[in-house]
Amino acid sequence: MTLKLNSIGLNKDPKDTTVVVAMSGGVDSSTVAGMMKQEGYKVIGVTLKLYDNTKEVAHSKQCCSGQDVMDAKRVAHKLDIDHKILFYQNKFKEGVVDNFVESYLKGETPIPCVQCNKTVKFKDLFEESKKLSADALITGHYVKSITKNNITNMYKAIDDNRDQSYFLFNTTREQLNYLRFPLGDILKSETREIAKKLELNVADKPDSQDICFVPNGDYVSVIEKIRPDAFKKGNIKDINGKVIGVHDGIVNFTIGQRKGIKVAAKDALYVVEINAEKNEITVGGKERLLKNEINLKNLNLLSEKKEFEKEIFVKVRSTGKLLKSKIKIKNINDAVLSLQENEYGISPGQACVFYSKDQYGYKVLGGGWIKK
Repeated sequence: MTLKLNSIGLNKDPKDTTVVVAMSGGVDSSTVAGMMKQEGYKVIGVTLKLYDNTKEVAHSKQCCSGQDVMDAKRVAHKLDIDHKILFYQNKFKEGVVDNFVESYLKGETPIPCVQCNKTVKFKDLFEESKKLSADALITGHYVKSITKNNITNMYKAIDDNRDQSYFLFNTTREQLNYLRFPLGDILKSETREIAKKLELNVADKPDSQDICFVPNGDYVSVIEKIRPDAFKKGNIKDINGKVIGVHDGIVNFTIGQRKGIKVAAKDALYVVEINAEKNEITVGGKERLLKNEINLKNLNLLSEKKEFEKEIFVKVRSTGKLLKSKIKIKNINDAVLSLQENEYGISPGQACVFYSKDQYGYKVLGGGWIKK
């Protein structure tokens, strides 16, 4: 007899299905753990301790802090589920923090949350879940997952303000077939209502806003602490190559930045180029930030190449809009994207995520890193 598919798309009764829930201590992952427990699954909560707290970050709005670990533990106790804490501080520093610093030193604008999902959260949690003989790994990310014929595809969440698909483009096909995202079909306000009904202590907990290891958004202080030698004075040039000022280190700047340039000019100046080799930044008018062609590297493709032969949609920053585009994929480390409309301030080091549209919404086809 064939069983009806359960709520996570598996041919098993929930009581015979073991799921690992990644519990960060926030309302989203805590609610997912409660939903899975309520539906009758065997739930194991796993929380990652990723960095060591200091006084300066103790009260900032961050994820994976010491307070969050305790909140996750309390939720697991309330739900009466097994709970494990994994101490990944060294892995996190090597795979995420060091990468973040080196990227800024190259004149890029990094996205540590993508690296964290790729190197620590999904890679190591995936392996840990397999060791625990779990049937699926569940997270509180706001993306939709649709499973058909044992193949899971990822889609933008229905809550546009919460959609996190941009940060998950580097998920592998093997991981995606194992992952499930129950919150993709509901609004954040509904998540909080479910948490209240479950009487979870985190129901009204504020959302994390900062990068977890960057207190109050001050990334420069983090770089200064790890690489104090990174702050070398260099030239500020205009678009004609004329030296018009001096900067205190290229890590203080990102493409499209307007404030903090400290050069007097008749019209507003923006950072339009960062040259790490020469330790120089170039500034110019806003029109210099308009781009419609992007070179990409290190692609992660989640669909067959034929899906890329037609018009696709892309996001070139986490808060950006979807842009109609066409792409030529030469190989996994070289692609050229042609935007059908101009976009401002595209920066090397950011991700470019590909989407197509079908009856279920916007499907994630993969993505790559902006090279040029």
